[in-house]
Formats: sequence, structure tokens, C-alpha cells
Amino acid sequence: MDESQFKTFRELAKDGTLSQRDLSKRMGLSLGRVNYLVNALIEKGYIKAQRFKNSRKKIGYMYIITPRGFRAKVTQTYNFLQRKREEYDRLEEEIETLMQENHEHLKNNRNPLR
Repeated sequence: MDESQFKTFRELAKDGTLSQRDLSKRMGLSLGRVNYLVNALIEKGYIKAQRFKNSRKKIGYMYIITPRGFRAKVTQTYNFLQRKREEYDRLEEEIETLMQENHEHLKNNRNPLR
């Protein structure tokens, strides 16, 4: 599951009654891209689309997370958190290095613009 699929999956897990149009607005993606992502999640067996009539008597779809999808969500969430933690640690090290370099420069030069 790539990052776009993961984000789509998370949004549908929060609200399975979202239309693809609403989902595209929420995610800032084209309707065609959202359609592609939703269909990919359905093909992988992570979600099921179930038809229903909404309050305006229009046919809509409700997206339901499957047991396979739930397991994938847990795994993907763990992997996502691991990547973000590693990224955070790298950024923290880089910030510390830059602060030390800047401190050394300021200590040796009274004028910081030199």
C-alpha cells in the first residue's frame, strides 16, 4: 500500500459514507485519482463498497473496512510511524548540528553577517 492509498484508507476508515467527490476535496486530489485509489483498495480486499440510499434518496456507497483491511491498516500505521520517527530523529540531529555551527560562528565573529 503506497502513501496515497494509505491516506485514502485512513479517510475512509474515519467516515465510510464519504462520496469520492467529498474525499477528493478533503484530500486535495482529483476525482479520477481518488476513484483509482478506492478501486485499488477494493481490488486488494481492504475495503468493500456497499450501495445505499442517502437522505436525498440518491444511491451512494458506504465503504466498509474488511478484516484484511484492518490488519493492513495496523501494519501500515506501524510502518508509517517508524518512518516518521526515523525522519524526526534525522531532523533533530541536523538541527542540533546547525545550531552548533551557528553558535561557533557567532562566538568567533561578532558580526553574524560576515
